[in-house]
Amino acid sequence: MYKRLLVPVDGSEISLRAMNESLGLAKQLGASVVGFVVENLPPLPSSGAALSNYQREVSEHDAKTAAHANKVLAKFGELAAEQGVEYLAHYDRDDDIAGAIAKAAEAQKADLIVMVTHGRSTFGELLFGSHTKNVMARTKLPLLVLH
Repeated sequence: MYKRLLVPVDGSEISLRAMNESLGLAKQLGASVVGFVVENLPPLPSSGAALSNYQREVSEHDAKTAAHANKVLAKFGELAAEQGVEYLAHYDRDDDIAGAIAKAAEAQKADLIVMVTHGRSTFGELLFGSHTKNVMARTKLPLLVLH
């Protein structure tokens, strides 16, 4: 059945649910889990900004986002070790979150993506978008959505 689960997480309380649920499923299936964090790219420089200031801002942004991703992935790794589930961590930077998830699933040879949804209303989805729906539109892999 499923041998490798890709689980996008962001460190929020709701993503902790994705970690726990995916690890329980992986344990039952004898599958491995790939924890995946995607962080936004640094903002573009404002017009007239000094190049040195922008380079410093990019370095700070990169360091901050990498530290956050490593913290989230390390927590996921600890939970996986407690459950005895094989775990891999993957981190990427991209402003296209759904596209990055679909690419990571392919690159990591996942056969199932496990995601959580915030369960927003139709208006909320229009206002904020839905990463889950966008991932479904970009991959042919099965998607397990936790609500």
